[in-house]
Amino acid sequence: MFTQLKNIDAAFRHIKLFSYLLIFANTFCICFGIYYWCQLANEKDERIYILYNGKVLQAVSSDRKSNLPVQLRDHIKTFHQYFFNLSPEDKAIKASVSKSLFLADLSAKKQYDNLMESGYYNNLISASISQEIDVDSTVLNIDVYPYAFTTYATQRLIRSSSTTVRKLVTRGQVRDLKTQTDDNPHGFMIQHWEILENKDVPNDYGNGTVQ
Repeated sequence: MFTQLKNIDAAFRHIKLFSYLLIFANTFCICFGIYYWCQLANEKDERIYILYNGKVLQAVSSDRKSNLPVQLRDHIKTFHQYFFNLSPEDKAIKASVSKSLFLADLSAKKQYDNLMESGYYNNLISASISQEIDVDSTVLNIDVYPYAFTTYATQRLIRSSSTTVRKLVTRGQVRDLKTQTDDNPHGFMIQHWEILENKDVPNDYGNGTVQ
C-alpha cells in the first residue's frame, strides 16, 4: 500500500512538473509571438511605396536618430547660408535673413538687429559688396540634449576691386521641435546662437573691409 502511495505521489509530482513546463512553454511562445508581431509591424511602417512610371516601387525609410548628425549639420549649414549669403540689395538681404530666422530662436534675431543698428547691411548695399559663406565643418555633441555645436566657416566679402576673406566661428545649441514645416523641413531650432570670431585673414585677391 505504501508503495502504491509513493508511486501516486511520484506520478503527481511528474504531472505537476510537466504542467509547469507546459505553462512556461506556452507563455514563452505567446511572448515571442507578440515580440515578432511588433517587429513585423515596425518593419512594415518603415516601408515606403513609390509610384514611378506606373510601377509601384518599395523603399525603406531610416529612423530619425540614425540620421541625426547628418540632419543637424544640414540644418545648421542651411541657417548659416541664409544668414550670411547676401546680395547688396535691401529686399534680398531681408528675404534671406528672414528664411534663416525660421531656423533659429531670438538669439539669431538679436545678432541681426545688432548688425542692422551698426549699419553693416547699409555698408554692404552702398559699397555693392556681395557676401558669401562656405561652411568648412560643424562639430556636434549629440550625447547631451539640446545638442551643442560649433561651426567653422570661411566668409568672403566680394567687391569689384577686391575680396576680403574672413574666418567665421559660431556656436549654439539645437533642440528638436518634433514637427517639420515648409520653412523648417528638419524640424530643429537653433538657440543661444552667437558669433565667436569674425576676422579678416590674408588671401591672394587683396583686401577690402566692411566696418
